[in-house]
Amino acid sequence: MKYQKLSNGQNIPLVGLGTWNIGGRFEKDLSKEKEEIKVIQEAIKLGIGHIDTAEIYGNGQTETEVGTAIRDFERKNLFITTKVWNSNLHYGDVIQSLERSLKRLQTDYVDLYLIHWPNPNIPIKETIEAMEHLVDKGKVKSIGVSNFSVKEIKDAKKYLKKQKIVVNQIEYNLLSREAEKELIPFCKKNNIAIISYRPLAKGDLANDKIKVLRNVARKYDKTSAQIALKWLISRNIIVIPKSTNIDHLKQNLDIFDWELKKEDIENLEKTIPSM
Repeated sequence: MKYQKLSNGQNIPLVGLGTWNIGGRFEKDLSKEKEEIKVIQEAIKLGIGHIDTAEIYGNGQTETEVGTAIRDFERKNLFITTKVWNSNLHYGDVIQSLERSLKRLQTDYVDLYLIHWPNPNIPIKETIEAMEHLVDKGKVKSIGVSNFSVKEIKDAKKYLKKQKIVVNQIEYNLLSREAEKELIPFCKKNNIAIISYRPLAKGDLANDKIKVLRNVARKYDKTSAQIALKWLISRNIIVIPKSTNIDHLKQNLDIFDWELKKEDIENLEKTIPSM
């Protein structure tokens, strides 16, 4: 596994496991609990120790499954991210949300705690103060945001006293590149790492339907999904593809010991239409 150093000095694995729809979407789904826990454990054994989840996923069930899956592994070897939902951004609600998440995750701390979505109806000052308090208490190693615009990040940064916003997690992939115009350049200028969710565009970049992607994949003897992930990694973007397929998990890790040629990158960017 390769890592990126965040602006506060913490190392984050470049490839993680997304967990949306594991344990349910917005409601609990226990129908595949044992199988899903096993997949998370297999991902860790393969070397994917970076697990991304959120309190809203499966109404807490996803965190519960992650907690069960990780309890037999050395905590220090894992990088666990979770997120507070945007209705829980008042100071006390943030604290309580994190406590509930820690209980479900069966851990004393999370490596990264994100504001899942901005909420214009709750003062960001309250939220930031709560996030910094959690770092002070040792329950959170790093703080960040998700789905924040440039303006929303600037507003949040005003209230930071000791900590840094180290991450903005956004939807970004070869088919969704709006963030390149303003958001990503701003984040890079301010040493805010980008984590890409939906790096495979809900599977649209993994199903071999895009001709240029398929052709580049054949050239490198890789899959379309590997090329799409490698394109992101080559741009210093952290990726958290979700998969419950062991072969796909293995393939998601096989993106480091080779490089895309400049002409192939340019061909992908020029030919694949952004949504």
